[in-house]
Amino acid sequence: MRLEAKVIPNAKKFSISMENGIAKIRVPAKAEGNEANLRLVKELGKRLGRKVALVRGRTSRNKVLEIEGETGEVFSGLLEIQKNER
Repeated sequence: MRLEAKVIPNAKKFSISMENGIAKIRVPAKAEGNEANLRLVKELGKRLGRKVALVRGRTSRNKVLEIEGETGEVFSGLLEIQKNER
């Protein structure tokens, strides 16, 4: 499934919040040298237990991610991550 995300680099810790079907993801890595993108894909994939790829937005904060799995399963996983961070 494809997921629209707004990524905020240089965060204190990795976190996800969902707002109107768009994920707001804070990443503890700099936006320089593709660090934040690499950390985003790695950390999100690890937490969801699924393959994640960056489809669009390499140099933008607004990104489109391809996540392996059905829409309902992926959103359930994202909401579970969000719930566990509180």
